[in-house]
Amino acid sequence: MVFMSYSARLKRLSCAVALTLVALQSQAQGLTPVPTTPKNIIVMVGDGMGPAYTSAYRLYMDDPDTEEIEETVFNRLLVGSASTFPARESGYVTDSAAAATALSCGIKTYNGAIGVDSQKQPVPTLLERAKQLGMGTGVAVTSQVNHATPAAFLTHNESRQNYEEIAESYLATDAEVILGGGQRYFPSSLTDKFKAKGYQVVTEMAELEQVNKPDVLGLFADINLPWVKDAPSADQLAELTDKSLKLLSQSDKGFVLLVEGSMIDWAGHANDIGAAMGEMQGFANAVEVAEQFVRQHPDTLLVVTADHSTGGLTIGANSEYRWSPEVLRTMTATTATIAAWAIAEDNWRAEVETGLGFKPDDKEWQQLDMARMQGQDAMTSALRKLVNVRTNTGWTTGGHTGVDVEVFAVGAGSGLFHGHQDNTDIANKLSSLLPAKTQ
Repeated sequence: MVFMSYSARLKRLSCAVALTLVALQSQAQGLTPVPTTPKNIIVMVGDGMGPAYTSAYRLYMDDPDTEEIEETVFNRLLVGSASTFPARESGYVTDSAAAATALSCGIKTYNGAIGVDSQKQPVPTLLERAKQLGMGTGVAVTSQVNHATPAAFLTHNESRQNYEEIAESYLATDAEVILGGGQRYFPSSLTDKFKAKGYQVVTEMAELEQVNKPDVLGLFADINLPWVKDAPSADQLAELTDKSLKLLSQSDKGFVLLVEGSMIDWAGHANDIGAAMGEMQGFANAVEVAEQFVRQHPDTLLVVTADHSTGGLTIGANSEYRWSPEVLRTMTATTATIAAWAIAEDNWRAEVETGLGFKPDDKEWQQLDMARMQGQDAMTSALRKLVNVRTNTGWTTGGHTGVDVEVFAVGAGSGLFHGHQDNTDIANKLSSLLPAKTQ
């Protein structure tokens, strides 16, 4: 049995009062009543998606042939912000594991912790609480499914690096939907155990299309799914989200689904603005799928946020009042892929021009030529620097930063998430919206 502290009970009561006030206000204004508590909850995390990312994405998606700068799904759904700092022993800048544990369990913990407190003791996760109430649960991500964020919503481990242990522990979660990458962490000996429990195990998106009931373990890449800039479309996470919603909707008692745009963070670590905007587009498309689900199912709550910001992204740099996203719109691949083409082909300059969508000048060609002689990693780095210069994009770090992140919400109970809050408050509010346990 999980006992609630006095402060947790107080927060639950405060949430209930706030929801009642929202309902009364809607009634007084003659609005169509919206359910005050949701049957279904969708939590979406843009890993590393600090405020500069959503602003940059708006400009990246702007139609230059119109006077206005068009809104994005992030404009429509913005309701507040959240602080992200971890437990005191880890300072002020969080990693993904501690942040995901805060969003899932409602506690501050040390960097690297997966669903455990600072004493390494397990704390109930949001998905575990939902499962105890008979609700459906699932995760859909672009990283390996046993990466920090999905792991902190599903299981417990003292270290995010224990990938094999985390993967093995998923057997006990009974989550109906587990979709993403990570084949290397799920050998046949483990997938056979999932099959023995009744799971369908699929490794191709075409196979997933044929799945029409839970339970399913979908592993579509060795580690992570393809970068959006390298993929045929920006819909891979949207497709996983749509399938997850269809499968989990079969639960009579509702569901809780976690969706993560995992590789926004990876692009930020690499200071790769082209890859970052591609991943933002993929995540935004997935958010729009969830937003449409909420329109069709008003008893659903959608909450979108980030775990932290990555890279210290700035829109403009070097004392120059300029940012040029048009450079990014012409790119047909990530800089890492373009670098691989350049190393493999004798006619490498044509490959670079095709990938970038523009022709470097003489000085830039000289820099790329020198980098090519040093190997693929050097070539990738040189291409990223070239794109950053051309767009006038700034970065302050290859790690995380401690800035507050945005919170987006719509649907039943979304009024609770307006204004500023801590990331642990988000978890506690979500938990307060779960149905009361019946005897």
